[in-house]
Amino acid sequence: MRAVIQRVTQASVTINANEKRGIAQGLVVLVAVTQDDGLGDVEYVADKTAGLRIFEDAEGKMNLCVREIVGGACLVVSQFTLYGDVRRGKRPSFIAAASPDHAIPLYNQFIKALEQRLEMPVVTGEFGADMAVEIHNDGPVTILVDSKRLF
Repeated sequence: MRAVIQRVTQASVTINANEKRGIAQGLVVLVAVTQDDGLGDVEYVADKTAGLRIFEDAEGKMNLCVREIVGGACLVVSQFTLYGDVRRGKRPSFIAAASPDHAIPLYNQFIKALEQRLEMPVVTGEFGADMAVEIHNDGPVTILVDSKRLF
């Protein structure tokens, strides 16, 4: 499982050019599932996401997680393209991305696991829908979490 996590001042997702959902200050989590992911991967990425200390404390140091800031929120959007492979040629291959049958249950489990750890509801996009995401990156601070890869 792979997640790109961005600290934001605000963010929103428009689904099928129709329904708009958004947050103020908090995190945007773009998440993708690969074919061999399981519940252990979900738990790992949810733990890392909820506990990321990337918000500033009173001394200006990145020392707080999203649940520790006033009004902190989280927007989760599925993005299978995080598994795009461009090692050969210039057209991405998405072979590593999980099929919807495998990905949807794990994506939903990730949302539940994150909500449990944050002790608050998570705003979401819609798996497989055409979405427009507006992100006001704060910092910018962007973190990559991958349950399989050590950097």
